[in-house]
Amino acid sequence: MNKGLYTRGYLPHWDFKNATQAVTFRLDDAVPRHLVKERKQDLEEIENNEIREKELRRLIAKYEDAGHGSCILRDYDCAEIVKDELLKNHEISYKLLDWCVMPNHVHVMVRTLNETPMHQILNSWKGASSRKMNELLGRAGKLWQRESYDRLVRDGDHHYACRRYIRRNPVKAGLCEKPEDWKFSSANGAPPSGGVSPEQTLHAA
Repeated sequence: MNKGLYTRGYLPHWDFKNATQAVTFRLDDAVPRHLVKERKQDLEEIENNEIREKELRRLIAKYEDAGHGSCILRDYDCAEIVKDELLKNHEISYKLLDWCVMPNHVHVMVRTLNETPMHQILNSWKGASSRKMNELLGRAGKLWQRESYDRLVRDGDHHYACRRYIRRNPVKAGLCEKPEDWKFSSANGAPPSGGVSPEQTLHAA
């Protein structure tokens, strides 16, 4: 069952039937909760909710791109586990439009299918990958933050902007020179988009 618009932490969530969304989920130690709380307090004087949330997202993204925390997704096998989980139900319960596995977080642009709730898809990705990575690393316990960032894709311009951000995130973080150089990304030629650029698919989306 889709939850619609709801919140369970510091960010709102959208969960609507057959919707296209941009989603980010992070390793548990990627961004400390006290940091998010402090940044949120710093922004309280901004009255416009949309501007305040946008600035909070920018600050969080800047911190996580600096590579804080364990960054276990730098490990090839861990990143491969996450990639496989993302692709497993592609075109069954959702359609991946773009994706990128960063050292401490994951970006996905996804369209839900068959009335599958977004929170169910996220729980599946996190749960399965967490079990497999813990087994691989010989550890136990929580790997992912409970909270994730997701946003409805509003129109063609927003669609293009989200895809471009996802593909260019490794470049922005100084991990590679070109989007296609990052192995764990749809920009690399991996499914589902086979290396096709956002510009080429904007009007087809």
